[in-house]
Amino acid sequence: MSKKAWLYLISFLTVIAILSWLVVISLPKPNLRVIACDVGQGDAILITKADLQILVDGGPGNKVISCLSRYMPFWDRTIEAVVSTHPDADHSTGLVQVFRNYSVTHFVTTEINRETDVYSTLKKEVGESKAQIHFVEKGERLIYGGIYFDVLHPGQIPPASETERASFKTNNYSIVMKMGYGDFDALLTGDIEDKVSDLIADTSNVNNLVYLKVPHHGSKNGLSQKLLDEVRPQVAVISLGKNSFGHPHEEVLKLLSNSDTKILRTDQIGDVVVETNGSTWWIK
Repeated sequence: MSKKAWLYLISFLTVIAILSWLVVISLPKPNLRVIACDVGQGDAILITKADLQILVDGGPGNKVISCLSRYMPFWDRTIEAVVSTHPDADHSTGLVQVFRNYSVTHFVTTEINRETDVYSTLKKEVGESKAQIHFVEKGERLIYGGIYFDVLHPGQIPPASETERASFKTNNYSIVMKMGYGDFDALLTGDIEDKVSDLIADTSNVNNLVYLKVPHHGSKNGLSQKLLDEVRPQVAVISLGKNSFGHPHEEVLKLLSNSDTKILRTDQIGDVVVETNGSTWWIK
């Protein structure tokens, strides 16, 4: 074999080896992962298990696409469920690009509406997709691949005109879900404020959970002492970026510190990845 032929063969085998390596490292992970994506001042939580992906909110821009690329196999272009907890731009803007770049099987939201350019664009993208739209209410249970999501809030949306709904404080109509997989459980809170935090503590079974997504980026009026005392989380995740709102508020950080909870912040460590096999859990 000539020297040139050897070079071609070596080059070919090298390419095959690199491609094989890329496939191996991209293979779906069998454990459940809860990934608070570093999307800046906003929320995007990716939940993965094997070839199943569930995305809760999309953050304020396009960074969520980079997060999906980091944790989904490059050949997998389907997200089984996308949840929009409420219409605010820091949670919904990134979902526009998600629908433009991925096939979404289920779109989960509420009937709360906000006539902004961003949310109108998102509704258009959802409408043009093949996603099944599911408006949820308190009391429903969603199940995907052995992972359950109990909807704890909101209840029935009160009747109102479009003008009245536009003035609603949408934070307090955020979808709140208790997620469970084996012995691992988590409370996903959207942007609820303290009065809804108290309501969740009083009316829902959220005692002694592993994981708490701290409401509203750690704002002063988000997490209540009552909810924290009920949940008693082992790990509390705050999703935020550089901001002028004073997030996370020192009082919230003090509450969490006094509860002996491990605090993880996306503005400090980037993506926050918690993994579990259903029995034990660990931070990646």
